[in-house]
Amino acid sequence: MHVSIVIPVYNEEETLPFLKKAVDDALKDSTFTWQAILVDDGSRDKSWALMGEIAKVDPAHYQVIALRRNFGQTAAIAAGIDHADGDVIVLMDADLQNDPIDIPMLVARIEEGYDVVSGWRIKRQDNLFRRLPSKMANGLISRVTGVHLHDYGCTLKAYRREVLTGFRLYGEMHRFIPVYANTVGARILEVKVNHHARKFGKANYGLERTLKVLLDLFTVKFLSEYSNKPIYLFGGTGIGMMGISIAALLYLFIRRVFFDISVLGSPIFQMATMIFILGFQSILMGLIAELLVRTYHESQNKTTYTVREIINGSKS
Repeated sequence: MHVSIVIPVYNEEETLPFLKKAVDDALKDSTFTWQAILVDDGSRDKSWALMGEIAKVDPAHYQVIALRRNFGQTAAIAAGIDHADGDVIVLMDADLQNDPIDIPMLVARIEEGYDVVSGWRIKRQDNLFRRLPSKMANGLISRVTGVHLHDYGCTLKAYRREVLTGFRLYGEMHRFIPVYANTVGARILEVKVNHHARKFGKANYGLERTLKVLLDLFTVKFLSEYSNKPIYLFGGTGIGMMGISIAALLYLFIRRVFFDISVLGSPIFQMATMIFILGFQSILMGLIAELLVRTYHESQNKTTYTVREIINGSKS
């Protein structure tokens, strides 16, 4: 088994020498071959120069990719995945809060038959200001997506290559990869991993990033649940709105017949009419989305299913 370790790097000049030593020490007795892919995400310090030296010293184990500017962690991870050739792809941070010593354990669980092994920082070494919003976000994401993990924010995860194909990563969506993998039937396991306090530099996380994650959650929910049948979302919403409208109009009709109260004089009539029109438009949007989905699948000969394994099968 060949393992590719993708490590996005942004302004980590102080950490990089220790990172290489930690990775080398953790994997020196491993039973699999490996290569670490360091992706420089537009660093403004000496990270790129240090990464170049690492690649020159040990070209067999280290590959370095430099992005033209700072595109963000998700884009850096996507670049690393695109250039990885391993059967298993491991993601981890460069700040050494993730411990490389956990990598062999993650790979071992993949060898047991799991497709995704996700790290859980059971003893997270961060302040309450970071832990509390993260815990709330993990609960929300688990509830919305149906993929229950304690720690979506932990970058340290291992994936079989095949579950990473078929989708692209945008925004802050690298943390949602287990959700995408779940849509193709991946076997997901969460394991406890080490976590250390940051020794150098400062974290690039803030409230803005939390808001981006929450907004990306809407996209992930739509893509995972309704990307193949958008009419279920738009049509269901439309029918619900039309139902509310009809109920309101029925209420106005009863009030007019039995209590002789004017229908047109009530603001409920205008609201019900508008809601009915919006509901009808939502159904039409769903039908248009259905046409787009069919065009997408049929023009590229994409299937609506994925095959895990075929035994004693042949293709003529």
